Amino acid sequence: MTRRCGEKIILPVVALLILVADQISKYLVLSNLNLGQSWNPVASLTPWVSITHVTNTGAAFGLFQDRGSLFVVIAVIVVAAIIFYYRHLPASQWWIKVSLGLQLGGALGNLLDRLRLGYVVDFIDFKIWPVFNLADSSIVIGVAILAYYLLRDRDEGENGKRLMQES
Repeated sequence: MTRRCGEKIILPVVALLILVADQISKYLVLSNLNLGQSWNPVASLTPWVSITHVTNTGAAFGLFQDRGSLFVVIAVIVVAAIIFYYRHLPASQWWIKVSLGLQLGGALGNLLDRLRLGYVVDFIDFKIWPVFNLADSSIVIGVAILAYYLLRDRDEGENGKRLMQES
């Protein structure tokens, strides 16, 4: 019973941790940096990375600017789909549950910004990549984990079919 309960809370716990970390980091940026201002906590890394306060009315990494309403609708659909899909996962799919928690927490973090501010606060600036935030990172990592497991399962299924055909 306890293990089953633990398996059910993976998604909400991961999502909540991501949401809290995302919102705290954005609060610190909003409180300490003016729009466009950068901060370099490690001076030697300044040429490669800094904390830069920017806003984003588009999708992740600044794509499709000024379509905030569309992204609110998309985020709500994604949140609903994740919750629906999560309820149908077998207990053994621990990493997929973690990946969905990462995606849900990130989607909720950016959705909260859009609803509260009308834009998303971005601040992680690697100089060679569009500025992004923890929510964006969480979504990308969650999608990468999910893709890995879906591709792995597909490949295992194809290998199993080949073995059955060869015997």
